[in-house]
Amino acid sequence: MDHRQTLIKLADAWARHDGVTHWAISMRLTSKGDFFKRLLDGKDCHTATAQRVIERFSDRWPADLPWPADMPRPRRAEDAA
Repeated sequence: MDHRQTLIKLADAWARHDGVTHWAISMRLTSKGDFFKRLLDGKDCHTATAQRVIERFSDRWPADLPWPADMPRPRRAEDAA
């Protein structure tokens, strides 16, 4: 799974869980409402940006939502401290 697919899969799961749109998840993680729309439209992002967003997903992931089993979860910032 490439980073685009990973980011979209995480955004889909969290958006369904909270009953919100990709725009809302994008605002929570990047402060840009169109981040996931651009990915869904076939555009890409820098590798460093993808890594930073995946780490933010991990740090802010809802406690009552299981992390997708088919992808490794980055260590949470609070666990690393």
